[in-house]
Amino acid sequence: MKGKNIIRTLSALLAVFLLASAYSFTSAAPPKKQQYFEIKIYRINSAEQASVTDNFLKNAFIPAMHKAGISKIGVFKPVEADTAFGKLIYVFIPYKSPTQYFDITASLENDKSYQAAGKDFLDAPYNNPPYVRYESVFLKAFKFMPEFKVYSYSTPVNERIYELRSYESATEAKALKKIHMFNEGGEMKIFESIGSNAVFYGQVLLGSQKPRLMYMTTYADMKSHDDHWKAFRESPEWKKLSSMEEYKNTTTKTKAFLLHPTDYSDF
Repeated sequence: MKGKNIIRTLSALLAVFLLASAYSFTSAAPPKKQQYFEIKIYRINSAEQASVTDNFLKNAFIPAMHKAGISKIGVFKPVEADTAFGKLIYVFIPYKSPTQYFDITASLENDKSYQAAGKDFLDAPYNNPPYVRYESVFLKAFKFMPEFKVYSYSTPVNERIYELRSYESATEAKALKKIHMFNEGGEMKIFESIGSNAVFYGQVLLGSQKPRLMYMTTYADMKSHDDHWKAFRESPEWKKLSSMEEYKNTTTKTKAFLLHPTDYSDF
C-alpha cells in the first residue's frame, strides 16, 4: 500500500507540473512580428530643391503618414563634414507588413488634402523638379530585433548622430550568414552591452547593391558615437566573434553614413 501511495503522489506531482508547464507555454506572449522598413533617399543638387523637398516632407508627407497610422517618420541629412552634405535626404518609414505599405501608397493617391499640401513637390514642372532622382530600399527587420526603436536625447538636434550602415555580401549565402552573425551569433548583443542605441537592423529585400543588410545606431553627439565604437572594437566578445571561421568573408563592402535628424523629424 505504501508503494502505491508513493506512486499516486508522484503521479499527482507530475500532473501538476505538466499542467503548470502547459499554462506557462500557452500564456507566454507570442513573438513580435517582424516589421518592414522603407528608406527613401532623395538626391538633390541645389538649395531650392532641398527647400521644396523639406517643405513636402514636413507639411504633406509626414502629416499624411501620421493620419494613415504611421506615428514615427525619421528624416535625416548627411553631417556637415561629409562630401554628400546638402546632396541627400534620407526618409525612414516603418510598416507592420508589406500589405500596409501597399494600402497606404494607394490611399495617398486619393488623399485630397495630401495632394493639395504636396502639389509643389508632386506636380512640379518637368524642367524644375524638386530632386534629381530618388530610390527606395525595402527591408525586413531581423528576428532578434523585430521592431524599430526610438530614443530621446537632451542634446540639440543638430548635434545628434544617426549612423546608417550598409553591408554588402558576395553571395546570398554569405549575406544570410552575416545576418546569422548579428542574430544567433550575438553581434547585436554586443552593441546592446556597450550601450549603442540600435534603431533597426534589416535585410534588404528590394533595392540596389544586393545582397546586403542595413542597420542604424544613434548617439547623443559625435563624441558619444566615437566612444561607443571604440568600446565595440575593443570588446573581447567582438574580437572573439569576428575571429570565428564561420563568419569570415561574409561581407565584401561596408559603407557608413553619418547623419543628423532634421528639425521636423519624428526622432
